[in-house]
Amino acid sequence: MKKVKSKKLVKKLDNKKKKINYKILLISILSVFLVASIGSFFTFQGIKTGWYDSIKPSITPPDWVFSYVWTFLFCLIILSCYLSLTSTKDKILKLKVQILFGFNFLLNILWSFFYFYLKQPAIAYFNLILLLASIAMLISVIWKINRKAAWLLVPYFFWVSFAGILNYLTAFI
Repeated sequence: MKKVKSKKLVKKLDNKKKKINYKILLISILSVFLVASIGSFFTFQGIKTGWYDSIKPSITPPDWVFSYVWTFLFCLIILSCYLSLTSTKDKILKLKVQILFGFNFLLNILWSFFYFYLKQPAIAYFNLILLLASIAMLISVIWKINRKAAWLLVPYFFWVSFAGILNYLTAFI
């Protein structure tokens, strides 16, 4: 009887092993890398002028914190994107996830563009509200596909919320 149970357990574990879909993994990595690169370009344009230092709220973390946090968050976003796209065979749901990630990526880039490149914190703040809504929608939709993938986006939501506080302070106070 023990051998039968162990054979069933081994068979169950073998069935759970998934092969890596390198195409989706590469697309996830390249998409997020592109977002990070474009966003960084706009960010550095505003930082190098000294403009941001002149309006930076006192509760702003040291500059070096941002690069580490965003690198970590972008890694989580890559994993979430990959897991959500490989965890469902429903083509409509996959398309919905792709559209939501695309919209989120666009809003992420636009925030850096409005805030740092155009130096328009008020416009950036309203963009950030949409960005937060898009993260919440992603979490909600992905939750139905893969809860781990959804949880991976929670730190992103909280960091952008904190960025919203900093953005609000520079735009309206």
